[in-house]
Amino acid sequence: MAEEKGLNKMVKLKADLAAFLGASSLSRTDITKKLWDYIKANKLQTKSVNGKPENAGKYIVADAKLIKIFNNTKTTSKTGKVTDFTKLKEGQTIDMMQLASVVSANIE
Repeated sequence: MAEEKGLNKMVKLKADLAAFLGASSLSRTDITKKLWDYIKANKLQTKSVNGKPENAGKYIVADAKLIKIFNNTKTTSKTGKVTDFTKLKEGQTIDMMQLASVVSANIE
């Protein structure tokens, strides 16, 4: 079998993410899928943004389990944009597009 590349390549998970997902290594695709399964199962997507239903679900609410993973996130993109969730509190939200940064910050 050919070695998987890109998003399907197996990566080692850092401790908090490994404990959360119950695995020491997974592909980025599987990590993201499992995180979304958890988010949806626990209804952790906002139902409205500033009281309006458009973009509902665009934000993910940090619960007691996710906050540990989110708090490990401090990354800088190629464009220099910093994503820092180290001070995020339970009940606060992140944009769903930032989930990729969370995954990147929690793998080795």
